[in-house]
Amino acid sequence: MTAQQSSTAPVGPRPDGEDQFPAGAQVFVRDEVWLVRNSVRTEHDGAKVDVVGVSDFVRDQEAVFFTGLDTIELIDPRRTKLVRDESSNFRRSRLFLEAVLRKTALPQSERRLALADSFLLDSLPYQRRPAELALSGRNLRPRLLIADVVGLGKTLEIGLTLAELIRRGRGERILVVTPQHVLEQFQHELWTRFAIPLVRLDSVGIERIQREIPAGRNPFTYFKRVIVSIDTLKNTDQYKHHLERINWDAVVIDESHNLINRGSLRNQLAQILAPRTDALILASATPHNGDAKSFAELISLLDPAAIRDPEHYRAEDIEHLFIRRTKISPEVREQMKGQWADRGPSQSVRCAATPAEEKIFEELATVWLPGENGTSVSSVPLFPYTLLKSFLSSHAALKATVTARIKTLEKKDDPTATRAELAALRTLQDLVAPLTEADSAKFAALVEQLRAIGVGPKSDARVVVFSERVQTLEWLRTVLPAALGFRGRAAEESTRVMHGGLSDEQQMQCVEDFGLADAPVRILLTGDVASEGVNLHRQCHQLIHYDVPWSLIRIEQRNGRIDRYGQPHQPQFRALILTSEVEGAKDDTVVAERLLDREDQAHRALGTAEAVTGLYRAEAEEKSLIQDLLRGRTVDESLDAHRVEAEADAAMDDFLADFFGSVGDAEPGTGDGDPQDAEGSSADASAPGGAGAGSGSGSGNAAVPRLFTSTAEFLDEALREVFPDATTSLDLHRDTESGLLSFRPPTDLVHRLKALPLDYVREQRLRERLLVTFNRRLAEHSLKRARESSNSSWPEISLLTDLHPVVEWLTDKVLVRLGRQEALIITADVPEPTYLVQGVYSNALGRPTVVKWMGVTRGGTVEDDMVGLLRRSGVGPTMANPMRHSEPATALEAGIPDALAAAERFLDRHRDAWDEPLRKPIDDYKARLSGWEQPTLAGERTKKSLASFADSLLTTGSPLMRVLAVLVPDPEATPARPPSTA
Repeated sequence: MTAQQSSTAPVGPRPDGEDQFPAGAQVFVRDEVWLVRNSVRTEHDGAKVDVVGVSDFVRDQEAVFFTGLDTIELIDPRRTKLVRDESSNFRRSRLFLEAVLRKTALPQSERRLALADSFLLDSLPYQRRPAELALSGRNLRPRLLIADVVGLGKTLEIGLTLAELIRRGRGERILVVTPQHVLEQFQHELWTRFAIPLVRLDSVGIERIQREIPAGRNPFTYFKRVIVSIDTLKNTDQYKHHLERINWDAVVIDESHNLINRGSLRNQLAQILAPRTDALILASATPHNGDAKSFAELISLLDPAAIRDPEHYRAEDIEHLFIRRTKISPEVREQMKGQWADRGPSQSVRCAATPAEEKIFEELATVWLPGENGTSVSSVPLFPYTLLKSFLSSHAALKATVTARIKTLEKKDDPTATRAELAALRTLQDLVAPLTEADSAKFAALVEQLRAIGVGPKSDARVVVFSERVQTLEWLRTVLPAALGFRGRAAEESTRVMHGGLSDEQQMQCVEDFGLADAPVRILLTGDVASEGVNLHRQCHQLIHYDVPWSLIRIEQRNGRIDRYGQPHQPQFRALILTSEVEGAKDDTVVAERLLDREDQAHRALGTAEAVTGLYRAEAEEKSLIQDLLRGRTVDESLDAHRVEAEADAAMDDFLADFFGSVGDAEPGTGDGDPQDAEGSSADASAPGGAGAGSGSGSGNAAVPRLFTSTAEFLDEALREVFPDATTSLDLHRDTESGLLSFRPPTDLVHRLKALPLDYVREQRLRERLLVTFNRRLAEHSLKRARESSNSSWPEISLLTDLHPVVEWLTDKVLVRLGRQEALIITADVPEPTYLVQGVYSNALGRPTVVKWMGVTRGGTVEDDMVGLLRRSGVGPTMANPMRHSEPATALEAGIPDALAAAERFLDRHRDAWDEPLRKPIDDYKARLSGWEQPTLAGERTKKSLASFADSLLTTGSPLMRVLAVLVPDPEATPARPPSTA
């Protein structure tokens, strides 16, 4: 029988997964008509249905209803009322059918990508593979850890994955969590590349929302898609109760290695979010800290049953959740030829210490770091190296370190124990006090190098200068501009400083200004806050290490800021190496120069230096190196010792190193799909629509039915239909040569713009005028021009994709032009009336598993290729509308129940074949789950919960049926050949 969609639907959820409200359908709630945007099952309140108003009183208003709280009437398809389409070329019917096709979520069985070719980015297959893995079905939910090395484009890979989830109705509510300094960068990339808008929230923004909404309402429900700093959200005392009361379709956590430490605020945040989202995407170039249990815990956020033994596991155990490529991975190297310049060598710039600096080297070598036979004046073994590193950074940093240590010792109530060290500190204080930039060999070398690069008042050349010490950065800001010839206001504007002590807004402003070609900033002085996640390559390919971190990982992270995908020039690296003639002095040749060389060797041989020491964390590398130096080891001996110890320790094989090589890498020219998936996808291919049920493997493009040849053609026709006087009503202007569309957004579209980044809306004055295009070259040029602007990095022209709010707005406008419970009559080249019927099977969560588009003749013949049928029947932009029909609408309406019954019999007959591609990966997961044993009650509960969840993904209940239109023969035309029988 037909699934019950009666006008007397009871309050509360229906059994067997039949709370089905397909996107594009119209429902009747609270005496008003609404258009369904999305529907998802909730745990307690039935189906949650996102809608937009259709009837006059609620037109264009957005709302959310729950079947457990409201009576939501979805029209019984047997009562469909047929109306004649009197539009030219049956434009109204063609637009309506296309709009339904576009609004209908792709089924769970469709594994292939549908939108990858439509965005503003290069076509690089390696960047698609994380999305393919997420959709592969090898895990119950789209969850994965993207661990590509610095610079390969993880943000773009995340954008592609989110876009595909949105197309499947699984990306309505998105939360992105990033470090504070990359908030705007991430937000910018997702909008300009994919037309995925994220509203940026900080603590002030959340407080503002709380003031505007009713007391007690969750501020995170105010916007559907948001991006928030992890430093804001980690305040679990303030936001925990809100986060525990909201579910997301997708959560993204960038730099996810910061979540590892159990009990930390970041870890607590992850533990709250992970069970409250369907999709979970973690991203990190340094995925673990060398602790097997900690990494296993991170993986358990994605799949609690992925790892049996948290102390011993292999890459293949989590290959369904984890993907990592390096720059030398075969698929990356092959696809990036000519698109990413190879980095230049790390050039050591030796600077001979000045006489004043040599005195400090002598004091350090004699008193603080006297060598094997001497004793340091400090009772804290590591502190002399803190002094040394401060001095190798700058005299300003040394001065701050000495002053702080004196204050610490003076607070101790033990003058005898501290007397010698205090005296030595005051000697250093006296030596460093008179030093200026004239006494700094590194400063002189920096000025020389910057001039050689071309940095100056009459040049556009830009450079990133890294230092570990805030005091060094602030000192350089005061003396460097004048030394390079900048004067007055130009001196202030030429140099920007960025470090962890700045606010979110200040850090983001630094990054944005440095990326704008017309901005006056020429030198970015930055601490290692910019070494993770920040793109500094837009206008810059020169980087100078003013001081060198004592960590291979940190050096590589710094270099990765300009050595990344999209860098058109060869990245150039320089490091200032302070040298000394004092016997026993530990100058930069002892540590820094050797680390630079070892990092360069590892990068060229392995693609990454992150696993060389086996310590996996910058802080651990530095601490271990200093301890080895105290033992008398050299840098090379220290680095090699860790490798030898790991290789020699047969009992504890360093399996974690596997995760710093390539995992999930595909050889160039090979398919990406899983062989088992490919085999499963061909199940019963002889059945109507066999593989067309969406059971593709990960590779290739999804089979998405379309009536129009392109989104551009659809939008053009929709504008003509919805706004026949668009030139006047929208003040629409078209540039036919460039493809630019310019118009004044009407009120209902302005309302939708609240979902866009606020800075973008304000800076580009979008409420007054929109500039959009399908021309990728024009959109790319606009983006490039924005980067060259001194005013804003937001482009004035946005690329229209299927996800763009303008396209979604027009699609909704097309759908609401048809009345409630109405379908159109189309005169076509068919021998008898043929009903166009949509059939949707869903799982217990309300997500579509199989979607079929059928043509059903009055005689009961079913064809499951509606688009093919329409084309063969002559339905297209050139068809004429004869304004005549073979029989009255009432007679056609009488045949609807029989057509629906025939369609449902057809669906039931082939359901098992279409279900097979879904069933196989779920059975595989349950088989893997059966071998997962945890000796705790919580582990057993988790196992039962996952098994139950796996079952909920299978098709259940009867199909939802919907009559979309009816094709009728032209009474004056020559009879057409009947369609083939299914």
